[in-house]
Amino acid sequence: MLPSQSASVFFTKTLLKWHHEENERTLPWKEESDPYKIWLSEIILQQTRAEQGLPYYNKFIAAYPDIHALAAAPEDEVFRLWQGLGYYNRCRNLLETARNISRERKGIFPGAFEEILKLKGVGPYTAAAIASFAYNLPHAVVDGNVYRVLSRYFGIELAIDGNEGKSFFQQLADRLLDKKQPGAYNQAIMDFGSTICKPKAPLCESCCLARNCTAYINGLVDELPVKEKKSKVKERYFDYLVLCVGAEIYIRQRTGKDIWQNLYEYYLVEHRGNQSYTDSADWEAIKSYVVKQKGPVFSNRQRLTHQLIHSRFYIITLRAKPDILTSGMWISKDSLNNYAFPLTILSFSDIKKYF
Repeated sequence: MLPSQSASVFFTKTLLKWHHEENERTLPWKEESDPYKIWLSEIILQQTRAEQGLPYYNKFIAAYPDIHALAAAPEDEVFRLWQGLGYYNRCRNLLETARNISRERKGIFPGAFEEILKLKGVGPYTAAAIASFAYNLPHAVVDGNVYRVLSRYFGIELAIDGNEGKSFFQQLADRLLDKKQPGAYNQAIMDFGSTICKPKAPLCESCCLARNCTAYINGLVDELPVKEKKSKVKERYFDYLVLCVGAEIYIRQRTGKDIWQNLYEYYLVEHRGNQSYTDSADWEAIKSYVVKQKGPVFSNRQRLTHQLIHSRFYIITLRAKPDILTSGMWISKDSLNNYAFPLTILSFSDIKKYF
């Protein structure tokens, strides 16, 4: 059941009062009305904390001050700027949308929620954020922070990842939204979730909403919000062979429908956890060229949304370039920075010391 009108009004007024008088969270896009910059910030912040996304936002604005500049940028250049941020589909969608708006709409960003929602890589949350922040349109955002604040304050035990829960929370968010200042309200509840009603160690003792917060009153802060689904994590095992001939290194681009599409990597042998690259047919074709091999010189684990990547790196010196290596290219070690690599590759930062 949705809260009463008086309870809704109290929540919204108290939250906005906190926002105008106590919210000290400063981020450059919060002062923006330019839809391009707001859109850019929202795409960067998908699956990314604001503190992590801030330097990327600043780099993109410096390199591409408007949507025409981004649309005209070479793809590899944009991917290098995105490098390390992860979830690279966001970068592909970013470019596609920029080119569409630049060419088809003459650089004019859509100004209606329904039109914003049609953009590549934009879902209901992102569309609501852009509509409210750029155009002050009355659309309520619902993200992880909003789920947490609302579930705790109103004591909602519906699972936030179930269809019933998602529908209810959207209705509740719409009810609570201040229609006269939707941008301020949306910013307030997201900042409140990030700085006060945090996932762990929330600041309940100093919270302006605590005296009416169901979770705080009933000792349920750590129990809410509720999730019903636990995603199974797939573990994958990567052996990266840094193949070297003189001062050149072999790299290739990931082009399949898999993680890190369009990014570059060293020669990869994927295997079961109890195996290594030496068990593969690939190695049988390469090993006759080997002069020296060293490793693993580095090991790493990277957690993606539903995958855990175990990677090991080996330095393999070859006497010549094997004929079978036709899907990639040989580059100078000095040109590595010209290519965009996934974070797993970037974590191996000491490669140059082997040359």
